[in-house]
Amino acid sequence: MKELIERLQSEAGLSEEQAIKAITMMKDFAKEKFPLFSGAIEKVFTKYSPKEDEDFLQ
Repeated sequence: MKELIERLQSEAGLSEEQAIKAITMMKDFAKEKFPLFSGAIEKVFTKYSPKEDEDFLQ
């Protein structure tokens, strides 16, 4: 997830907050369009998202 955030920042010129919002929007969109796969989509985003005790900036 960190890599995706960094790419959105460098290639799209988004701030970290904007990148995170964009990723969240994409996840929600995919779950809405493919409800059959919503559980799997959630697992992928959960697996690759930073843990609460991880520092995003490291």
